[in-house]
Amino acid sequence: MEDFDYTDQQFVEEPKRSNINVLDIFSVIALITSFCLGGYFLLVFINPYTPLNPLSPPTPISPLSFPTATMTPLQLEPTWTPTPTIQPTPSLTPRPTWTPIYTKTPFSLYEPTNTPAPTATATPVVPFTASVSPIASTIIHPEAECNWMGVGGTAEDLNKSPILGIVVRVGGTLLGKTVDYTTVTGVSPAYGKSGFEFVLGEAPIPSTNTLWIQLLDQAGLPLSEKIHFSTSAECDQNLILVRFTKVR
Repeated sequence: MEDFDYTDQQFVEEPKRSNINVLDIFSVIALITSFCLGGYFLLVFINPYTPLNPLSPPTPISPLSFPTATMTPLQLEPTWTPTPTIQPTPSLTPRPTWTPIYTKTPFSLYEPTNTPAPTATATPVVPFTASVSPIASTIIHPEAECNWMGVGGTAEDLNKSPILGIVVRVGGTLLGKTVDYTTVTGVSPAYGKSGFEFVLGEAPIPSTNTLWIQLLDQAGLPLSEKIHFSTSAECDQNLILVRFTKVR
């Protein structure tokens, strides 16, 4: 029986521990507080004018109401009788008779002499004329091939010598767009000593006398008429060559 020898201390029961601790109590208190705060905020949200709301909005002012106007029709007295109005009889008024106005007859003590009418002064003729011919631009710009269109040329005096520094202007419209370019002779020696050039596009564009070219002096006075010219969509006519020549 020694193997089953137990002491009394081994059969002492341990005291039972409580299942509710301090954290549970605080959790319950926090939950109840949350419900109370939620109910308070819900009450303030539903009725912001409640006395429990320390930040209640101002009391709205009721809109002004105006009395509705009633119209009272005017009525005549029961004994009123309309008085007839007598219309006057129209009388014919004779129109005044027309009296002719006296006119003065001019007279002269001497016979008038015929004064010859002044002769019209002839408009001075511009000193330059121009010849226009379309050619292929590869003559001047072989690298551009057909991806180019422009106007170029020269200006010469009576002795066929080049004239430098004369203003050349191109204007008009092309495909509905306004064209207005200015240069001077001598800036494009590829055409000659008095050469000039204008680039009008990157491809041949057809037009019919919507463009013009003109020579001007340094003061802007015309030295030639506005020479109108056409352009073509053909690659062998994408350069308009203009030769200005002095004639007087």
